[in-house]
This record gives sequence, C-alpha cells and structure tokens, in this order.
Amino acid sequence: MTKLGPLGGAHSDLNSADAEAAAAIATELEELGYSTLWMAGGPGNNLTQIGNVIRGTSRIGVASGILSVDRVSAAEVTDAYTALAQTDPGRFVVGLGGAHGANPLATLNAYLDEVDVVVPRSELILSALGPRMLELARDRASGAYPYLVTPEYVASAREILGGEPQLAVLLDVIPESDPARARELAREGGMRFLTTLPGYAANLRRMGFDDDDFAELSNRLVDGVTVWGDFDAIVRRIDEYRAAGADQVVVQLGRLSKEWWARLAEAVR
Repeated sequence: MTKLGPLGGAHSDLNSADAEAAAAIATELEELGYSTLWMAGGPGNNLTQIGNVIRGTSRIGVASGILSVDRVSAAEVTDAYTALAQTDPGRFVVGLGGAHGANPLATLNAYLDEVDVVVPRSELILSALGPRMLELARDRASGAYPYLVTPEYVASAREILGGEPQLAVLLDVIPESDPARARELAREGGMRFLTTLPGYAANLRRMGFDDDDFAELSNRLVDGVTVWGDFDAIVRRIDEYRAAGADQVVVQLGRLSKEWWARLAEAVR
C-alpha cells in the first residue's frame, strides 16, 4: 500500500497551466517535508497538471483530490496512470469521487471495475463520506479522503474502515485568532455551496448539524469543521484529528504564508 504520510498539502496553484510555476510550489513543499500533494479536480480534468507536477518533482506523492467519475472517463485515468507508472512509479495516487447520480455506489463500483484492471487498489483512494461509501473505500481502495468533518466523524470513520485502510482528512485552516473574523473568512469560502450538495448535507446531518446551521453557516458548524486560531491552537486542533484516527491531515495552504508551510511541516510528523 502506498503510504500517504502524516501531512499533505493542497494549493490551487498546483493546477496552474504554467507547469514551471506549479512545479516550483510542489518542489518547495517536497523539500519542506510534506508527504503528499493533493490536486483538486474541481469540475474538470486535471490529469495533465498532475503529470506536470509529478515530472517537476522527484519523490513526493501526488494525489488527485478528487477526479470526478461523472466527468473524467475511466480510460483517461488508466491511460494517465500507465504513462506515469512507467516514468515515476508509485507516485500517482488516484483519488476518485463525484458520483452524484441516482445510484452513486453503483456508479463508483462500475467505474472501479474499469480502473482497477490497471490501477492497483493500493494506489486508489475514494472521496467517501457516508457509511456505505466508507465501506466501499475500505473494500475497493486504500482508504478514504473526506472533507468538512469533525474529529468525532473521523473516529466513527476509522471504526468503519478498520485499522489498515488510510484516512486522509482535508482541513480548511484559517490563521486568525479573532473568532468573528475567522468565522467570516470560513464562510467566504465554498462551505455554503457544499452544504447544498446532497452527500455533504447528509453527512453533516449525521454529525448533528441541521437546516438552521446550513442556512446561517452557524458558529457551531464553522467551528466544528474548520481549523482556526494562532499557530499553537491550529496544531492542537490538527492533533485532535490525528488522535481520532486520521493517518494524514491535508492542509489547504492558500490562506497560509510560506513561513506557516514550514512551521506546519515541522509540527506535524
């Protein structure tokens, strides 16, 4: 199984069409000691950018976080994986998700039937939230990659996954000690949109949040699923996720200075 390591980094500029600029950020994170780079797929196909980052670095793992199975064909994924396995074996972790139709489990299972002929289970990870998706990640991939979750959710997800599968948790980290300002910054991101998506909304309900929390993006919701404060407070909060069962915490780095990139790499080991 490809080990993700304790600390992952996500940054929108890794998807830059400027391959040299993306590789420069990736190389810096590699040298700081980050274990994995997670490259958000968004609504499109970023397999080309993933290849650019892998070729522009020497050893760091690069994961698609996440390629949407509704938008990127299995053939495109297997072709990209095959090409990178020939030049940089073991460095591309194929993260899949984004099945939003009537039967997402069936959609993902059918997609995996095509992909896992080429991509070993050890290098597959699923964007799993609910119990059945977590079971699928346990049974057909190397683990799960959830977002907008609490440490309590992580503990319950670990119980479903068991001890061996990996659990990488994406965290929105806000370096702001003032509670009102930190919550305002959190609300300015994509949280409101995500709470309208059925999968995220259902998972947040399982964690005890409700329509009032979604409508207001309540303090309770923001505080539950984001990480904010000064450096020490943020590290303590990250440690809560790790203690609950996260193998890797993935930090969204866009809000953070490069000094913070380095300090987090020292603190999360």
